[in-house]
Amino acid sequence: MPAPERIPSRGLTDAGLRTLLAEGELTVLGRVRGASNAVLYCTVASDGEERHCVYKPVAGEQPLWDFPDGTLAQREVAAYEISEATGWGLVPPTVLREGPYGEGMCQLWIEAEHDDGDPAADGPPPLLALVEDEEPGDGWKAVGFAEVGEGKTALLVHADDPRLRRLAVLDAVINNGDRKGGHLLPAPGGRLYGIDHGVTFNADDKLRTLLWGWAGEPLTAEAAEVLDRLSAGLEPGAVLATRLGELITAVEIEALRGRVESLRKSGRHPQPSGDWPPIPWPPV
Repeated sequence: MPAPERIPSRGLTDAGLRTLLAEGELTVLGRVRGASNAVLYCTVASDGEERHCVYKPVAGEQPLWDFPDGTLAQREVAAYEISEATGWGLVPPTVLREGPYGEGMCQLWIEAEHDDGDPAADGPPPLLALVEDEEPGDGWKAVGFAEVGEGKTALLVHADDPRLRRLAVLDAVINNGDRKGGHLLPAPGGRLYGIDHGVTFNADDKLRTLLWGWAGEPLTAEAAEVLDRLSAGLEPGAVLATRLGELITAVEIEALRGRVESLRKSGRHPQPSGDWPPIPWPPV
Protein backbone atom coordinates (compact mmCIF):
# COMPACT_ATOMS: atom_id res chain seq x y z
CA MET A 1 0.00 0.00 0.00
CA PRO A 2 1.52 3.36 -1.02
CA ALA A 3 1.83 6.17 1.48
CA PRO A 4 -1.38 8.22 1.69
CA GLU A 5 -1.53 11.40 -0.35
CA ARG A 6 -0.68 14.52 1.63
CA ILE A 7 -3.95 16.45 1.47
CA PRO A 8 -3.80 20.17 2.39
CA SER A 9 -6.45 21.37 4.86
CA ARG A 10 -9.03 23.35 2.88
CA GLY A 11 -6.49 25.01 0.60
CA LEU A 12 -3.56 25.48 2.99
CA THR A 13 -0.38 23.50 2.41
CA ASP A 14 1.38 21.84 5.33
CA ALA A 15 3.82 24.77 5.38
CA GLY A 16 0.88 27.19 5.45
CA LEU A 17 -0.71 25.28 8.30
CA ARG A 18 2.50 25.40 10.31
CA THR A 19 2.74 29.15 9.74
CA LEU A 20 -0.87 29.60 10.82
CA LEU A 21 -0.29 27.49 13.94
CA ALA A 22 2.91 29.36 14.80
CA GLU A 23 1.80 32.92 14.11
CA GLY A 24 -2.01 33.04 14.22
CA GLU A 25 -4.03 34.40 17.11
CA LEU A 26 -4.85 31.65 19.61
CA THR A 27 -8.27 31.74 21.24
CA VAL A 28 -8.98 29.18 23.95
CA LEU A 29 -12.44 27.61 23.66
CA GLY A 30 -12.21 25.03 26.42
CA ARG A 31 -10.20 22.29 28.06
CA VAL A 32 -10.00 18.68 26.90
CA ARG A 33 -10.88 16.65 29.98
CA GLY A 34 -9.29 13.38 31.03
CA ALA A 35 -5.71 14.32 30.10
CA SER A 36 -2.96 14.22 32.72
CA ASN A 37 -1.56 17.53 31.44
CA ALA A 38 -3.33 20.73 30.40
CA VAL A 39 -4.81 20.28 26.91
CA LEU A 40 -6.66 23.33 25.59
CA TYR A 41 -9.03 23.27 22.60
CA CYS A 42 -8.52 26.46 20.60
CA THR A 43 -8.93 28.28 17.34
CA VAL A 44 -5.98 29.83 15.56
CA ALA A 45 -6.67 32.59 13.04
CA SER A 46 -4.74 34.87 10.70
CA ASP A 47 -5.52 36.74 7.47
CA GLY A 48 -8.98 35.23 7.12
CA GLU A 49 -7.82 31.65 7.78
CA GLU A 50 -9.00 29.84 10.90
CA ARG A 51 -8.53 26.29 12.15
CA HIS A 52 -9.16 24.37 15.35
CA CYS A 53 -6.09 23.25 17.22
CA VAL A 54 -4.78 21.85 20.49
CA TYR A 55 -2.53 23.97 22.68
CA LYS A 56 -0.56 22.31 25.47
CA PRO A 57 1.26 24.93 27.55
CA VAL A 58 4.50 23.88 29.21
CA ALA A 59 3.14 25.44 32.42
CA GLY A 60 0.40 22.81 32.45
CA GLU A 61 2.74 19.79 32.30
CA GLN A 62 2.79 17.50 35.32
CA PRO A 63 6.28 16.47 36.53
CA LEU A 64 7.45 12.97 35.57
CA TRP A 65 10.13 10.98 37.37
CA ASP A 66 11.84 9.85 34.15
CA PHE A 67 11.64 13.00 31.97
CA PRO A 68 13.07 16.46 32.62
CA ASP A 69 10.43 18.98 33.69
CA GLY A 70 9.03 21.27 31.02
CA THR A 71 10.15 19.26 27.99
CA LEU A 72 7.03 17.43 26.80
CA ALA A 73 5.95 20.11 24.32
CA GLN A 74 9.36 20.02 22.63
CA ARG A 75 9.14 16.23 22.36
CA GLU A 76 5.77 16.51 20.63
CA VAL A 77 7.32 18.81 18.03
CA ALA A 78 10.33 16.50 17.65
CA ALA A 79 7.97 13.58 16.97
CA TYR A 80 6.33 15.65 14.22
CA GLU A 81 9.75 16.42 12.70
CA ILE A 82 10.63 12.71 12.58
CA SER A 83 7.21 11.87 11.14
CA GLU A 84 7.74 14.42 8.37
CA ALA A 85 11.21 13.03 7.66
CA THR A 86 9.72 9.57 7.09
CA GLY A 87 7.36 10.97 4.45
CA TRP A 88 4.45 9.11 6.06
CA GLY A 89 2.78 12.16 7.60
CA LEU A 90 1.59 10.29 10.67
CA VAL A 91 1.57 13.25 13.09
CA PRO A 92 -0.61 16.34 12.55
CA PRO A 93 1.22 19.64 11.89
CA THR A 94 2.78 20.67 15.19
CA VAL A 95 4.76 23.75 16.28
CA LEU A 96 6.24 25.28 19.41
CA ARG A 97 4.95 28.78 20.13
CA GLU A 98 3.94 31.35 22.70
CA GLY A 99 0.28 31.31 23.72
CA PRO A 100 -2.08 32.74 26.33
CA TYR A 101 -0.43 30.61 29.05
CA GLY A 102 3.14 30.80 27.85
CA GLU A 103 5.19 28.61 25.56
CA GLY A 104 3.61 25.38 24.48
CA MET A 105 2.89 22.90 21.74
CA CYS A 106 0.24 23.83 19.17
CA GLN A 107 -1.12 21.07 16.91
CA LEU A 108 -3.78 20.99 14.22
CA TRP A 109 -7.02 19.46 15.52
CA ILE A 110 -7.98 16.25 13.70
CA GLU A 111 -11.69 15.46 13.50
CA ALA A 112 -11.50 11.68 13.74
CA GLU A 113 -13.91 9.21 12.22
CA HIS A 114 -14.68 6.84 15.10
CA ASP A 115 -15.63 3.23 14.49
CA ASP A 116 -18.12 1.31 16.62
CA GLY A 117 -16.19 -1.98 16.59
CA ASP A 118 -18.37 -3.51 13.86
CA PRO A 119 -16.40 -4.21 10.65
CA ALA A 120 -19.70 -4.44 8.72
CA ALA A 121 -20.94 -1.01 9.79
CA ASP A 122 -20.45 2.23 7.89
CA GLY A 123 -17.39 4.27 8.82
CA PRO A 124 -13.75 3.29 9.24
CA PRO A 125 -12.95 -0.35 10.05
CA PRO A 126 -11.95 -0.98 13.69
CA LEU A 127 -8.26 -0.83 14.51
CA LEU A 128 -8.42 -2.61 17.91
CA ALA A 129 -10.64 -5.37 19.26
CA LEU A 130 -11.05 -7.92 22.04
CA VAL A 131 -11.88 -11.43 20.83
CA GLU A 132 -12.67 -14.65 22.64
CA ASP A 133 -10.50 -16.84 20.39
CA GLU A 134 -7.01 -18.05 21.28
CA GLU A 135 -5.57 -16.80 17.99
CA PRO A 136 -6.28 -13.67 15.92
CA GLY A 137 -8.44 -14.08 12.84
CA ASP A 138 -7.52 -13.10 9.31
CA GLY A 139 -6.54 -9.46 9.06
CA TRP A 140 -5.62 -9.16 12.75
CA LYS A 141 -2.44 -9.34 14.83
CA ALA A 142 -2.30 -10.49 18.44
CA VAL A 143 -1.09 -8.18 21.20
CA GLY A 144 -1.80 -10.34 24.27
CA PHE A 145 -4.48 -11.48 26.67
CA ALA A 146 -6.36 -8.98 28.81
CA GLU A 147 -8.60 -9.40 31.83
CA VAL A 148 -12.18 -8.40 31.03
CA GLY A 149 -13.80 -9.03 34.42
CA GLU A 150 -15.29 -11.95 36.37
CA GLY A 151 -12.09 -13.94 35.94
CA LYS A 152 -12.38 -13.91 32.16
CA THR A 153 -9.73 -12.99 29.62
CA ALA A 154 -9.92 -11.98 25.99
CA LEU A 155 -7.30 -11.64 23.28
CA LEU A 156 -6.40 -8.05 22.45
CA VAL A 157 -5.77 -7.68 18.72
CA HIS A 158 -5.04 -4.85 16.32
CA ALA A 159 -5.68 -4.65 12.60
CA ASP A 160 -2.99 -5.92 10.25
CA ASP A 161 -3.06 -2.47 8.65
CA PRO A 162 -0.09 -0.93 6.81
CA ARG A 163 -0.87 2.46 8.37
CA LEU A 164 -0.56 0.98 11.85
CA ARG A 165 2.61 -0.82 10.81
CA ARG A 166 4.19 2.48 9.77
CA LEU A 167 3.15 3.94 13.11
CA ALA A 168 4.76 0.98 14.91
CA VAL A 169 8.04 1.79 13.14
CA LEU A 170 7.74 5.48 14.02
CA ASP A 171 7.10 4.59 17.67
CA ALA A 172 10.17 2.35 17.76
CA VAL A 173 12.28 5.18 16.35
CA ILE A 174 11.02 7.88 18.74
CA ASN A 175 10.85 5.46 21.71
CA ASN A 176 7.19 6.19 22.39
CA GLY A 177 6.30 5.36 25.97
CA ASP A 178 2.53 5.77 25.58
CA ARG A 179 0.93 4.47 22.36
CA LYS A 180 -2.65 3.97 23.50
CA GLY A 181 -5.72 3.16 21.45
CA GLY A 182 -7.14 6.63 22.06
CA HIS A 183 -4.07 8.12 20.40
CA LEU A 184 -5.03 6.63 17.01
CA LEU A 185 -7.15 8.99 14.91
CA PRO A 186 -8.63 7.69 11.63
CA ALA A 187 -9.34 10.74 9.48
CA PRO A 188 -11.39 11.28 6.31
CA GLY A 189 -9.76 10.06 3.14
CA GLY A 190 -8.20 7.01 4.75
CA ARG A 191 -5.55 8.93 6.69
CA LEU A 192 -4.45 7.74 10.12
CA TYR A 193 -2.79 10.06 12.62
CA GLY A 194 -1.05 9.40 15.91
CA ILE A 195 -1.16 12.02 18.66
CA ASP A 196 0.16 12.59 22.21
CA HIS A 197 3.92 12.22 21.83
CA GLY A 198 5.10 13.96 24.99
CA VAL A 199 6.79 10.89 26.50
CA THR A 200 9.17 10.14 23.65
CA PHE A 201 12.91 10.29 22.88
CA ASN A 202 14.05 9.09 26.29
CA ALA A 203 17.61 7.79 26.14
CA ASP A 204 16.48 4.63 27.99
CA ASP A 205 14.19 2.03 26.44
CA LYS A 206 10.62 3.16 27.21
CA LEU A 207 8.66 1.65 24.32
CA ARG A 208 5.09 0.93 25.46
CA THR A 209 2.51 0.34 22.79
CA LEU A 210 -0.58 -1.58 21.71
CA LEU A 211 1.08 -2.24 18.34
CA TRP A 212 3.19 -5.28 19.23
CA GLY A 213 1.55 -7.52 16.61
CA TRP A 214 4.57 -7.36 14.28
CA ALA A 215 7.16 -7.88 17.04
CA GLY A 216 10.12 -9.84 15.67
CA GLU A 217 8.80 -9.84 12.10
CA PRO A 218 10.90 -8.51 9.20
CA LEU A 219 10.48 -4.84 8.41
CA THR A 220 8.89 -3.96 5.09
CA ALA A 221 11.10 -2.76 2.24
CA GLU A 222 9.39 0.61 2.56
CA ALA A 223 10.34 0.85 6.25
CA ALA A 224 13.94 -0.11 5.48
CA GLU A 225 14.18 2.72 2.95
CA VAL A 226 12.70 5.17 5.45
CA LEU A 227 15.23 4.12 8.09
CA ASP A 228 18.06 4.67 5.59
CA ARG A 229 16.80 8.22 4.99
CA LEU A 230 16.47 8.86 8.71
CA SER A 231 19.99 7.63 9.28
CA ALA A 232 21.30 10.15 6.77
CA GLY A 233 19.13 12.92 8.19
CA LEU A 234 20.46 12.29 11.70
CA GLU A 235 24.11 12.72 10.71
CA PRO A 236 25.70 15.61 12.65
CA GLY A 237 25.15 18.84 10.75
CA ALA A 238 22.21 17.53 8.70
CA VAL A 239 19.07 19.68 8.67
CA LEU A 240 16.98 17.18 10.64
CA ALA A 241 19.67 16.64 13.27
CA THR A 242 20.15 20.39 13.66
CA ARG A 243 16.42 20.94 14.10
CA LEU A 244 16.16 18.15 16.68
CA GLY A 245 19.07 19.71 18.55
CA GLU A 246 16.75 22.64 19.32
CA LEU A 247 14.16 20.30 20.88
CA ILE A 248 15.86 17.37 22.65
CA THR A 249 19.25 16.79 24.27
CA ALA A 250 22.45 15.63 22.61
CA VAL A 251 22.28 12.39 24.62
CA GLU A 252 18.74 11.77 23.38
CA ILE A 253 19.75 12.44 19.78
CA GLU A 254 22.59 9.95 20.10
CA ALA A 255 20.15 7.38 21.51
CA LEU A 256 17.81 8.13 18.59
CA ARG A 257 20.63 7.42 16.15
CA GLY A 258 21.30 4.17 17.99
CA ARG A 259 17.67 3.03 17.70
CA VAL A 260 17.61 3.76 13.98
CA GLU A 261 20.85 1.87 13.42
CA SER A 262 19.65 -1.05 15.55
CA LEU A 263 16.48 -1.32 13.44
CA ARG A 264 18.51 -1.14 10.23
CA LYS A 265 20.90 -3.82 11.44
CA SER A 266 18.25 -6.24 12.69
CA GLY A 267 15.82 -5.61 9.84
CA ARG A 268 12.99 -6.53 12.19
CA HIS A 269 10.34 -4.90 14.34
CA PRO A 270 11.54 -4.69 17.96
CA GLN A 271 10.28 -7.00 20.68
CA PRO A 272 9.51 -6.07 24.30
CA SER A 273 12.73 -5.76 26.25
CA GLY A 274 11.37 -7.27 29.47
CA ASP A 275 12.83 -4.33 31.41
CA TRP A 276 9.78 -2.10 31.05
CA PRO A 277 6.01 -2.77 30.97
CA PRO A 278 5.29 -3.21 27.24
CA ILE A 279 1.61 -2.15 27.33
CA PRO A 280 0.56 1.38 28.40
CA TRP A 281 -2.01 1.74 31.17
CA PRO A 282 -4.79 2.45 30.71
CA PRO A 283 -4.54 1.02 27.19
CA VAL A 284 -7.16 3.36 25.69
